[in-house]
Amino acid sequence: MVIQNVNLPRPEYPRPDFERNQWFNLNGTWDFQFDDKDQGEKEGWYRQNATFEKQIVVPFCYQSQMSGIHDDLLHEIMWYRRVFNVPEDFRGKRVLLHFGAVDYAAKVWVNGQPVCTHKGGYVPFKADITNYLISGDNELTVRVEDRFECMQPRGKQYWKQTPDRCWYTATSGIWQTVWLEAVGQVYMDRVKFTPDIDRRDVKLELYLEQFPYDMDLSVEVSYKGKIVHRSVRQVKSRISTVTIDVKEEDNIDEIHFWTPEHPNLYDVCLQLKKGDQLLDEVKSYFGMRKISVQGDTILLNNRVYYQKLILDQGYWKESLLTPPSDEAIKKDVEYTKQMGFNGARKHQKIEDPRYYYWADRLGLLVWGEVPSGYEYNDEQTVNITNELIQFVNRDYNHPCIVTWVPLNESWGVRNIYSDQQQQDFAMSLYFLIRSLDQTR
Repeated sequence: MVIQNVNLPRPEYPRPDFERNQWFNLNGTWDFQFDDKDQGEKEGWYRQNATFEKQIVVPFCYQSQMSGIHDDLLHEIMWYRRVFNVPEDFRGKRVLLHFGAVDYAAKVWVNGQPVCTHKGGYVPFKADITNYLISGDNELTVRVEDRFECMQPRGKQYWKQTPDRCWYTATSGIWQTVWLEAVGQVYMDRVKFTPDIDRRDVKLELYLEQFPYDMDLSVEVSYKGKIVHRSVRQVKSRISTVTIDVKEEDNIDEIHFWTPEHPNLYDVCLQLKKGDQLLDEVKSYFGMRKISVQGDTILLNNRVYYQKLILDQGYWKESLLTPPSDEAIKKDVEYTKQMGFNGARKHQKIEDPRYYYWADRLGLLVWGEVPSGYEYNDEQTVNITNELIQFVNRDYNHPCIVTWVPLNESWGVRNIYSDQQQQDFAMSLYFLIRSLDQTR
């Protein structure tokens, strides 16, 4: 286990629904430089020892107070740099570099070598940087381009200098946690849990990063410390499915449903092994929850349920899109419930995963919403679609999320009433979501 510095900003593990034990938080003070003339790549700022004149506190954007810069002028290109040492207990393993979210287009170098690019301001990405690492100091450099254009998913981020009406100051650059993880030569990429309260079971879909050879998957499911399922089976393909029976012997309380009033969760430990060698271990959880519609009535776990929702913008005065702390997120959920609400529509923002975690733990329904673009064209169509897919894949397992919202009003589809193409786009998003998720 890597001991984290609790004085770091946002020191907690960023993905509690897909948690590994061996990780290293890269938040904190980074070198920083604006590149208003777009000369950084030509001049080789990704090479080691380039001069950066400012410092910034990651994971807070330069526009925010908590970044230490607090510059509200429009800067479309910015650079980040951080030196790090790989923890000793990572030796002999693959090292993954994770970014929780970077708005909007990122290029990443390690020790002057390009390792990955990514476009999409609200969703995560990662790279295997094992082959780029050296002993001692390693240099991580990130170039971010956030053009103030209306065809990228912006949500409530304003695209001009001064915010107007219901829009807010933009968030540019790194705005969620950056971290390293140690994994085996074959490791788990993601997992999907699909609960079926009527059958009293859960379908587990495991996605591996590489093709397995003579490997076993160990699955352990528990409820409040009591094991309800344990199995070991051979993994024969990169994508495999396991059905887990979660019924208990108690006839009165054989299954524990998830509701806002009783947010029961089942804990899961997944281990990927080759013989006695542990290649990867992930801890997760799921909730036995069913959302359905009968006529014009919404049902939760086959019972009529009235949703009393707040419209939550997810913006913070001191840190903009980034919650200032995990405790602040938890209190936000608690305050929502204390005010008498049982849910929140997270308006025009794909939230920090820790928000959905606390909504799962404390019991709060959530409508997960895709940030809108504001200029309908082919580029916006691609941008929205790509980010939507990554959003649904990342947050599929959260029982708190009961609805996906692909569009807000007519934002980004201003002529939807009369334009067949925009109508087709809206319908395509609906069917795309249904192809990824039949449970909501």
